[in-house]
Amino acid sequence: MPDLYLVGFKGNRKEYFYNNFHHSLKLYDYVIVQVERGEDIGLLLQKASGGMTLPDELRPGSILRPANDEDMAKRDENRADEDSAWERTQELIDKHQLEMKLIDIEYQFDRNKITFFFTAEHRVDFRALVRDLASEYKTRIELRQIGVRDEAKRIGGFGVCGLQQCCSAFLTSFEPISTQDARVQGLSLNPSKISGNCGRLLCCLKYELDYYSEVRRKYPEIGQRYSRNGIEGNVDRISILDDYMVVIDDRGEEIKVFGHDLTKEDDFDIDYPDNRTKPDNRNNQNEGGEF
Repeated sequence: MPDLYLVGFKGNRKEYFYNNFHHSLKLYDYVIVQVERGEDIGLLLQKASGGMTLPDELRPGSILRPANDEDMAKRDENRADEDSAWERTQELIDKHQLEMKLIDIEYQFDRNKITFFFTAEHRVDFRALVRDLASEYKTRIELRQIGVRDEAKRIGGFGVCGLQQCCSAFLTSFEPISTQDARVQGLSLNPSKISGNCGRLLCCLKYELDYYSEVRRKYPEIGQRYSRNGIEGNVDRISILDDYMVVIDDRGEEIKVFGHDLTKEDDFDIDYPDNRTKPDNRNNQNEGGEF
C-alpha cells in the first residue's frame, strides 16, 4: 500500500493523496497532484499514520511528482493572474447588478479551471456572469457560493485567543453551534465575546461541552434550595473545572460541596441537553455551479 499524504492548497483547503509512484518526498515541499480534470499544486503537510482509513467516497488521487522550479514559476504566475482577475471580475459583477460578495479567485495549476468563491444572502442567478467570464478567461469556469464560516477559513486569520483560527488550522467540517452551548459552560452571552471573525458562534464552544454537560448534571440549579448531609442553604455558584458548588446557608456562610461528595440519590435531573438545541447552521451554506 503506497503512503498517504495530506496536501494543502490555497484557501486552507486540504486533501489526501497517495504516493502511488513512490517518489522521494519531503514535508513542506510543493508537489503536483492528480485531480478530477487535470493537475494541481499543493504543499505536502503531513504523512498519514499507517492505521488511518478514509471513507470510500474520498478516493484520494495520486501525487504525480515533486514540484520543480518551472512548476513553482507557473504557480507564481497563476497567483499573479488571480490578483489581476479580481478587478475585472468585480466589474462584471457590478455590470450584472448581482448581490454577491467576491471572496477569492483560484486557478487550477494547469489552468484547466478557474474558481470564483463568493458569498450572498440568497441564491444568485449568475448565468450571464459565467458567460462573460468564460469569454474573458477562455477556460472552464466554476462559481462557488460559500458560507461566512467557509469565508473565514479561506481568508485565514487569528482568533480572540491569539492563535490561528481553528477552521484554518485543523477543522475539516463545521458542527452546528447554539447559544445553549455557551450557557452550559457559564460563558457570557455577549455576542462580541463568543463570536469568531466570521460573525458566527466560536467553533471552540464545542470542545469542552461534553465535559461541562456531564459534570453540570450532578448539581442543582443556581438559586435552588439544597438540603443534604447536614448542609442547608441556597446554591450560589458552581465551579465546573474544580468540580464543586458553593452553598450559602441561612447564616450567610459559604459552604463548598464537592462533586465526589454527592451520591446517586442527589441526582437533580437538570435538563442540560447534549447538543439537542436548535443549531446555528446558517453558516454551512456551500452551493455553487460549474460550467
